[in-house]
Amino acid sequence: MSLKTRNALVTGSTSGIGLAIARAVAAEGANVTINGFGPAEAIETARAEIETDFGVRCRYSAADMTRPAEIAAMVAEAEAAFGSLDILVNNAGIQHVAPIEEFPIEKWDQIIAINLSSAFHTIRAATPGMKARKWGRIICTASAHSLVASPFKSAYVSAKHGIAGLTKTVALELATFGVTVNCISPGYVWTPLVEKQIPDTMKARNMTKEQVIRDVLLTAQPTRQFVTSEQVAAFAVFLCSDAASQMTGSNYSMDGGWTAA
Repeated sequence: MSLKTRNALVTGSTSGIGLAIARAVAAEGANVTINGFGPAEAIETARAEIETDFGVRCRYSAADMTRPAEIAAMVAEAEAAFGSLDILVNNAGIQHVAPIEEFPIEKWDQIIAINLSSAFHTIRAATPGMKARKWGRIICTASAHSLVASPFKSAYVSAKHGIAGLTKTVALELATFGVTVNCISPGYVWTPLVEKQIPDTMKARNMTKEQVIRDVLLTAQPTRQFVTSEQVAAFAVFLCSDAASQMTGSNYSMDGGWTAA
């Protein structure tokens, strides 16, 4: 249990990649604050299972990732509850698929706020404590779309490119304080986020569900396989370890070869 003395906060962690990361750091002994939306019963079940399965403390924050004040309060409360905030994983994200001329302005604003600006706000709030303790791990879930583009995803691609730049900048600022800052860029992971975008992609491209999976999603990945949430989570745990203490300011692809070309 290599993270037994550590305390973590994972945004967007009530399902999908975020929940897998929360469970993975808990399995290594870290207390964890989870965050996200969803049915209250399902969230409480996920929270309680982390405590039961791994013998750690787990708390839930309902902070809205579009509201800077709520984000700052979430970070402060996580630090106060466990005594420190050592690991911050920015995973919250949403998607919308539409041609640029039809892209709803409110969806652009929401995606930029949740997928990009929320990471700025969490890092801004968490950095002072990490610098004072001379130890910290900040991980951002980016995407293959932090490196390459796809049509009909203007807001998402813009936000993920921004996450890559934010990661590099903060890594340079914190390099002498024992704090590493990296992002993981998965390709297509079979999560609720990916599943929910299929109908919009079907409409935008005039395709069936099967065609979207085969000819849009998996055609991008030479392995022709989805990345799993557990694979992303395992790499996140490694980035939290002492073995990764000299790995900072990097964007690590886990995309089945998508961005190799």
